[in-house]
Amino acid sequence: MASVELTPLRPWEDFFPGSERFAKPDGRDLAKWNNRVVNNLLYYQTNYLGLAIAVFLVVGFLNPLGMFTAMAVVSAIFLASLWAGENRAAISNFKRQNPTAFVVAVMVASYMLLSMLGSVMVFMTAITLPLALIFAHASFRLRNMKNKLENKIEGAGLKRSPMGILLEALGQQEENIHKLHSLLEGKLKE
Repeated sequence: MASVELTPLRPWEDFFPGSERFAKPDGRDLAKWNNRVVNNLLYYQTNYLGLAIAVFLVVGFLNPLGMFTAMAVVSAIFLASLWAGENRAAISNFKRQNPTAFVVAVMVASYMLLSMLGSVMVFMTAITLPLALIFAHASFRLRNMKNKLENKIEGAGLKRSPMGILLEALGQQEENIHKLHSLLEGKLKE
């Protein structure tokens, strides 16, 4: 197993090129859209981390107590959902069969708890805003050859990154691993 490596920070020209490298995703082909998002999340993860940190810092300076509450609640619910997904068969099956619904359920649970604590606006700006910006970029940014090559290397297990581990925990990488395993098995049989 490869060690965990942070991917390099991609240059601004690669991260945000001209409008010709952005296109609306095909809403009728959700598998292709999901593939584009997952691959962009893996390739631009360091840029996305920088974006999230910048938004966290701005919101944290504006409302430090609300920011701390939001981070604690979301972290606790996320960790509880991961634990439940590993230790409860029904939740594990749901997570495997409906990975997007599982992530949405975690976000809704976080929102409900934060609304009881009165930190909803901090949650909306500090957590949802970076997630929305990241999801929008990952959805609209077309992949290039370097992006595709890096994703194949990570998918083959030759290189592991924090985003790859997170996506694996959320059940988004299993399909890619099964495809790669089937491909390798087919090549070995030939």
